[in-house]
Amino acid sequence: MNILQAIFMGLIQGLTEFLPVSSSGHLAIFQQLFGIETDTGVLFEVLLHLGTLVAVCIVFWKDFKNLVIHGIGLIIDVCMNIRTFIMNKINKQDHKYRRLITNAYRKFAALVIVTTIPTGIIGIVFSSWIEMASNTLIVPGICLLITAILLLFVDGRPNGRKKAKATTYKDAGLIGLAQGVATLPGISRSGATISACLFLGLDRSFAVKYSFLASIPAILGANILELRHIGSDAVNGGLILNYFIGMIVAGVVGFVCIKIMINVVKRAKYEYFAYYCAVIGVISICCYFFIR
Repeated sequence: MNILQAIFMGLIQGLTEFLPVSSSGHLAIFQQLFGIETDTGVLFEVLLHLGTLVAVCIVFWKDFKNLVIHGIGLIIDVCMNIRTFIMNKINKQDHKYRRLITNAYRKFAALVIVTTIPTGIIGIVFSSWIEMASNTLIVPGICLLITAILLLFVDGRPNGRKKAKATTYKDAGLIGLAQGVATLPGISRSGATISACLFLGLDRSFAVKYSFLASIPAILGANILELRHIGSDAVNGGLILNYFIGMIVAGVVGFVCIKIMINVVKRAKYEYFAYYCAVIGVISICCYFFIR
């Protein structure tokens, strides 16, 4: 991989990771129509995702930092409560349990954890089927049309009022299901999760924040699992610089796209992305039937 290819892939990753147009759908279509080799190696793909995840952390730094701090505190308290439960049963005692949700960030952290569970289950259980779906034009085409319909439904939808305290764990689970379904090529992850948030009555600004911050454990977990596929030839000294340049491009472009999405959602201007997804979806479906 030369430096221009690395920059191009970083650009595509940064643009499609956060804009509601589905990165996996575009990669599947490019691969099927033009025979473009989108398998750039596990290490490079992990670095590209790392670049976009860093962009999320920078944009939402205050929230990310507090989520990590309070999320760790929440997990520690859960473990301590489990210990208390066991000791109470063994010793026939009645020691008090620690209160888990003590502020808005603890609630937010709990919501993100709940959202991650169905996403992870869907990603693991249906991984082979999702991979097969990427090897055809019909599935990405149909899924892009579904994305377009979703975006049109939420375009102009009245602003909700729910933030962390008012959002229920059922809401979090449904958002996680939407994020899990978005593993299908053509279903935009950001489009699906933000749409789910808006349908459930979340505040627009909080919906964007929720969507992007909830993507961190899902994407990070998926990439940690992918690391096991790195072979002995994965690290090539001549390619490392190009890999890191691609990662930086993905991060910078991703940062800009997150800022764009914040304004798009606030102004309820999804329609242009919907039209774009619809056009690409129709082209993909037509090519499936007429160019084989």
